[in-house]
Amino acid sequence: MPAGSSSRSAARSRTEPSSSGIGLGVASACLERGASLTLVSRSRERLAGAAAELGEPRRVRTFAADATQEAEVRSLFNEHPPARHVVVTAVEAHYQPIRALDIAAARRVIDSKLVAALHVAKHARIEPGGSLTFTAGIAAERPGPGGAVVAAVNGALMALVRALAVELAPVRVNALSPGWVDTPVWDSLAGGAKQERFAQHARRLPVGRVGAPADIAHAALFLMGNGFTTGEVLRVDGGHRLV
Repeated sequence: MPAGSSSRSAARSRTEPSSSGIGLGVASACLERGASLTLVSRSRERLAGAAAELGEPRRVRTFAADATQEAEVRSLFNEHPPARHVVVTAVEAHYQPIRALDIAAARRVIDSKLVAALHVAKHARIEPGGSLTFTAGIAAERPGPGGAVVAAVNGALMALVRALAVELAPVRVNALSPGWVDTPVWDSLAGGAKQERFAQHARRLPVGRVGAPADIAHAALFLMGNGFTTGEVLRVDGGHRLV
């Protein structure tokens, strides 16, 4: 589930890997700039589909790894040369009223976003002056009922990038904070009500629409390319924080 949404009743959770949605948008934008890249996801099938969609077999490699497992993250970076930039977009979100919270599900959210970030920060081999970019979300600043865990993890990730920017220098460390973005995760969570929910939300936003993966990808390119930006959270939410 994208970071801005919430649930007042039944618990809902969803994983969106870096081989779809925002991650695929960032990969496409990087290819347009001439980069070669490695896509990483837990699912080999999703990786194969993403690579086929990108259509650049000479510049796109894939590697199946679960970022919540330290050994797999270590293997990922040991088997590849140092990267210029690393962007982490995968997340598992779980929305449930706090009085009915499933602690095991909450731990999965923490593992997928915060613990995975720690694994990447520990083991990533990045060229000096390169960058490490994480993905937080609007829930840290505009939480809704049922979203306490997601809000807490996003807030923790924002704090983490400031600490890592100091510790990992001269590697730059930043975070993207998207609002509502039209990604495949909404197809399963909202079903036939997706467009209605988007239309209602768009009417609230100053920009008059929900986001697209390309909007977040454009922001990611800025964080990768601007050598004077570190320890920052770049909010790409259409003005969601203001309404």
